[in-house]
Amino acid sequence: MCRLLGMLSHEPQTAEAWLVRSDRSLLVQSNASAKTAQRDGWGIGWFDDHGRARVEKGTGGAFEDGERERFVRAATDANATLVLGHLRHASNPLNLPHDQLIGPLNSQPFENHRTLFAHNGAIPFPNETRPFLGIHEKEVKGVNDSEVLYRLLLRHEEEIHDPFKAYVRAVEDLLRVWIYVGRPLEAPYSGLNVLFSRNPDELWAFCLSKGDHGCGLLDTSRPYYQMTYRDEGHRVIVGSEPFDTTPNGAWKDLPSGNYLYAHRVGTHVEVQVAPLPNFELPTPPMRA
Repeated sequence: MCRLLGMLSHEPQTAEAWLVRSDRSLLVQSNASAKTAQRDGWGIGWFDDHGRARVEKGTGGAFEDGERERFVRAATDANATLVLGHLRHASNPLNLPHDQLIGPLNSQPFENHRTLFAHNGAIPFPNETRPFLGIHEKEVKGVNDSEVLYRLLLRHEEEIHDPFKAYVRAVEDLLRVWIYVGRPLEAPYSGLNVLFSRNPDELWAFCLSKGDHGCGLLDTSRPYYQMTYRDEGHRVIVGSEPFDTTPNGAWKDLPSGNYLYAHRVGTHVEVQVAPLPNFELPTPPMRA
């Protein structure tokens, strides 16, 4: 299970405060405990001055020797209006040897020059989902389920040019896959928490999960998959959990079943939070 950070600001800046320096930064979250250590990769993505997506990735834990230095440097280099950060704790629905799960092709965020995407959660049937990717199936390079979800979202976004509707269609596809494999007791997804952007002026955050997955890594009062955001007017920060212990209620909940859309307007960042459709399973599970 992974951890996410997204920042959209009215002017270029780094997200170093939330990635590295704050008391609950992404770097601190990467090694909150030996049991929850995010050892399977990290990544920081942004859009450069030409609007092209760039990503710096690592294949180990951001807290580990060698990786830490690269993570801190990337946090400084990513000076942009839109910055994403990701820590990876690999899911393994294909039951592969662990060493096959590790590598830059499997670290996030994913990009295709014009979009950035980061995911926390898992889809249990990635191979069965691949036929829904259309022409994007041939673009899958790694062996992880998150990339399959990314390519599925891309397919719909390119068809309808609306990330909200594309996300809804992607979830509906996952429900169709779940029906196809016989409605097993295993849910069609554990978490579909996604950060997505198509340009330096926008940030989409989707929060959706099924089941009880424990609590946050540092804020143990929060459900694991409940996201959070901080709207500062000129900037919004979104994450898997609060990045500091500010006592004045600056961090607001983004619970499962909701999404956030932020976009730059002059010297401000406008933020909209709204519910997702109610994605109920079509029928009760039929078999294990």
